[in-house]
Amino acid sequence: MIEFLRTPVECFENLPSFPYEPHYIDNLNGYDNLRMHYIDEGSKDANEVFLCLHGQPTWSYLYRKMIPIFLNAGHRVVAPDYFGFGRSDKPIKEEIYTFDFHRESLIDFIKKLDLKNITLVCQDWGGLLGLTLPMDMPTRFSRLLIMNTWLGVGDVPLSKGFLYWREWNNNHPDLEPGRLIAQQCPQLTDGEKAAYNAPFPDIKYKAGIRRFPNLVPDNLEAPGAETSRRAREWLQNEWFGESFMAVGMQDPVLGPSIMRILRSYIKGCPKPLKINEAAHFVQEWGEEIAKKALEHFHLD
Repeated sequence: MIEFLRTPVECFENLPSFPYEPHYIDNLNGYDNLRMHYIDEGSKDANEVFLCLHGQPTWSYLYRKMIPIFLNAGHRVVAPDYFGFGRSDKPIKEEIYTFDFHRESLIDFIKKLDLKNITLVCQDWGGLLGLTLPMDMPTRFSRLLIMNTWLGVGDVPLSKGFLYWREWNNNHPDLEPGRLIAQQCPQLTDGEKAAYNAPFPDIKYKAGIRRFPNLVPDNLEAPGAETSRRAREWLQNEWFGESFMAVGMQDPVLGPSIMRILRSYIKGCPKPLKINEAAHFVQEWGEEIAKKALEHFHLD
């Protein structure tokens, strides 16, 4: 039995620009006592499903500027919170959080909801995990919308920016997400910063935040590295879906140079949309990205 914390519901009152009804799933295989939260908007009969995967230290709130664009075009949007984040349950012990712990939960989540014709919308850990999924369920994925992320293949050195971030994260076990994000997104209001902080009322809820940077595969034998290399080979040789890439050009961790390498991993990926003023949390400029992606995919 996994010990966990559940963020009190009152922490999520008055979230700016995020009026969506919470949904929960508590029967994922191997996660019997844990409840995962997700947003599920639009018609269940929609032809297209936009699966939005967040990163660290964020949650599905990060997609509040993109969700309406997808919905207004008639599509379904599903945005889960990983265990340890958002409204999902938060295991207390850091060793619970592993690459496969998160990856397997997403695989079963997709199967349980029977999601098909998926456009994967991913950034940060949304890509580190999400880009490894299509090879194991290729009939479910049709498109990739990729923003400032990576594949942890273990045979490419991690950037100096990431190594600095990992060290900083490890030295700040009680980091405040809203404050951190606002350093790169000065346009955030006090209410939006509070919304990013909402899932984590105190340090006890932050095991997932602390753990994630240390899970990025940094050598050939690291957990997740072999899976990521398989994904790289599959995306280079067997991916036949459409792709769209947007890059926050000011990102010191997963910026333009990293994204150029990642683009080379994905067959047919076109030149990226450059968001010159954006840094790592590029979804804060998400309206433009969503509109351009829909135009590219002819889904607008």
